[in-house]
Amino acid sequence: MIQAADIREWRSYDVVDQDGHKIGTLEGVYVNTRTDEPAMATVLIGLPTRHRLVFVPLDGAVVGPAYVKVDYAKALVKESPSIGTDDVLPAEDEEPLFRHYGLPYKPGANGERQLARR
Repeated sequence: MIQAADIREWRSYDVVDQDGHKIGTLEGVYVNTRTDEPAMATVLIGLPTRHRLVFVPLDGAVVGPAYVKVDYAKALVKESPSIGTDDVLPAEDEEPLFRHYGLPYKPGANGERQLARR
């Protein structure tokens, strides 16, 4: 399992899909609020004047010398819900994000968020 402390060191690493195709650059990490384990990474994609951040789950991710390899196809990641480079994922966008990747979404008993930015 990738640790949150480690992943901070990998900001600006290339994020590649399972076939080695570059998706973008690792920007940040969101952790599962129940376990405090890394759950999603934000990846900077787009043209220099039109950057945005997309999300990709970190389950099955592997770290190499200058890259993080995720277990999802580049096209799927680029189609995921996105935010602006200075934004934070709104609570109401968490469930659609999990649905995009076919992952179960379970908010807390009192509606607490499942993800928190670290």
